Amino acid sequence: QVQLVESGGGSVQAGGSLRLSCAAPGDSLCNYNMAWFPQVPGKEREAAAAIVRYDAGDYSDSTKGRFTISRDDAKNTLYLQMNNLEPGDTAMYYCAADRFTGSIWLSWRLIPSKYNHWGQGTAVTVSS
Repeated sequence: QVQLVESGGGSVQAGGSLRLSCAAPGDSLCNYNMAWFPQVPGKEREAAAAIVRYDAGDYSDSTKGRFTISRDDAKNTLYLQMNNLEPGDTAMYYCAADRFTGSIWLSWRLIPSKYNHWGQGTAVTVSS
């Protein structure tokens, strides 16, 4: 079981920026696909961004151009740089990971049910 620990959430005004981190102490993430899934109470988790091993990442339509996902495998850490934040970005942000098993993950990476390892979440609040 991979343990994931998120940090970096907080409260900002619209237009501001935050950088989320997801660390996996004691585990190597170099063979894992990873993603960020924001969730609002009462709604299902929807992908904000995902990265399959060493590709450039994929984004939802709402985050493309504003968010950047990256990873530092030497530090076993995933990041999400969030710029130009909007009130609609307010959510609990969960980090997810699952082992890379082939190119099929290029189709799966934004689907939450494909991930078996989840962190506890970090809260992001954007005020207008």
